[in-house]
Amino acid sequence: MRAYLLLMAVAGVVTYLATFLVRKLAVKYNIFPKSIRARDTHEKPTPRIGGVAMFMGFVVSLAIAAPIGWFDVVFSDPSPIIVISVAALIIMIIGFLDDIYDLDWTIKLAGQFIAAGVLAWNGVQLVSLPIFGITVGSFGVSFVVTVFLAVLVMNAVNFIDGLDGLVGGVVLIGTVVFFIYSYLLAQQVSPTNYFNLATMLSAIVIGMCIGFLPHNWHRAKIFMGDGGALLLGLLMTTSALTVTGQIDPASLNRDDLVPAVLPLILPISILVLPLLDFALAVARRLAAGKSPFSADKLHLHHRLQDFGHSHLGSVLVFYFWSASVSVSCLLLFLTDFGWVIVFSVSSISLSLLYTIWPALTKVRNRKVKANV
Repeated sequence: MRAYLLLMAVAGVVTYLATFLVRKLAVKYNIFPKSIRARDTHEKPTPRIGGVAMFMGFVVSLAIAAPIGWFDVVFSDPSPIIVISVAALIIMIIGFLDDIYDLDWTIKLAGQFIAAGVLAWNGVQLVSLPIFGITVGSFGVSFVVTVFLAVLVMNAVNFIDGLDGLVGGVVLIGTVVFFIYSYLLAQQVSPTNYFNLATMLSAIVIGMCIGFLPHNWHRAKIFMGDGGALLLGLLMTTSALTVTGQIDPASLNRDDLVPAVLPLILPISILVLPLLDFALAVARRLAAGKSPFSADKLHLHHRLQDFGHSHLGSVLVFYFWSASVSVSCLLLFLTDFGWVIVFSVSSISLSLLYTIWPALTKVRNRKVKANV
């Protein structure tokens, strides 16, 4: 665990310092939009190339991890690391160009497919389902499924990037949960050496989010932009794929491990609200005869503000739901099903109560006024 904590610290410090530097350079050389878009929630032009700093945190963390003996098993075959780094560079460049020049959605989507394709073509793909060793099928099927999942998750993360601290916090919560799962799973599968690529990537992503959030907290001094959001989505997908495609939970000694499909459920649960927002946005835009990637101000985080939540309150709604669902899934791996139900019902009830609290407050105020 100490090695992973060290890696989190390195990623956090490097990302924090790099974000400070990128922000100063963006302000000095006017590398940010000069006008506010209709869908934006901030009041003045703000740099949105924080993804560059996050990528720097990612690369430096890999460079630091490479010579550390604990991670020898991960770097013994450097090809997956190289492939992931190349894909990350591609997606960061596409996102950076979009943050500067507001690229056409078709170009941006093509870049996402290229980055995901680089991963899948070079072996970082879903090769088996964790259901008693069932294989996905041919290389072509694995390739298509992997690319689809990567592009889906990248867009789901990117679609909620509309409020200060929203993406960084949601990804941080989800990745911490996934880190715990992959770490404990690796301990059971290989008690003598439980260092693996998925847990290492998760540790780096955790550090990246921790380092970036102080700059992005309301009121944000810089945004991660598409470069950062797409990068986080790509790395989250990669972590999940490396677990799902290589480890079969059915081989573990826990007879009551309900979810042999947990490696698939957990990544989805982490992004339950972003995926819901993505699905609703695509359906809404297609129904209106628009491109599914055309921007609007009807995302869930916008609707929460219209519902009566403050900027911070809307962000906390996402935090609570993400933690509730993802931790509930993690508990399936850790404890009896009865305790999972108790936690799930309690946490979901509290999350729902907080979500509808503005409406309850309005009803209470009306009653008070009526009685005056």
